[in-house]
Amino acid sequence: MEIKELTRAEEQIMQVLWQLKKGFVKDLIDALPEPKPAYNTVSTFVRILETKGFVDHTAFGKSHEYFPVISKEQYQGFATDKLLSGYFDNSVKRMFSFFVKKEKIDLKEADEILKLIEQLKDK
Repeated sequence: MEIKELTRAEEQIMQVLWQLKKGFVKDLIDALPEPKPAYNTVSTFVRILETKGFVDHTAFGKSHEYFPVISKEQYQGFATDKLLSGYFDNSVKRMFSFFVKKEKIDLKEADEILKLIEQLKDK
C-alpha cells in the first residue's frame, strides 16, 4: 500500500491517534490542544484519514472507535525519505550538515549520532 502525504491538520490528528492507540472523536478532541476544534471538523478529518488508508474503525452502534492502520514509524520512514529525496538529493550527509548549520543539533545529539554510526560500523 502506498502511503500518502498528510496535511498539517491530518498529521496533528494522527499524532494524537498514535499516542492514544484508539479512540472516539471525543477522545481525539480531548487530547488536542486549545482552542479545541469543533466535533464535526475532527470527524471530517478522521473520515479523510480513513479514506487515505491511515485509519480504520470499529463500530459500536452509531459510534465509531478509530485506530491507526499505518504506524508512526511507517509514516516517519515515508516523511524522511520524502525529505531526503526532495531537499537533500538523497544525501544523509547533506541533511545532517543542514541541521548542524541551522544549529538544530547540539553537541550531545551529535555525540549520540556518532555513537550510532560507530554501532553500524561494528555490525
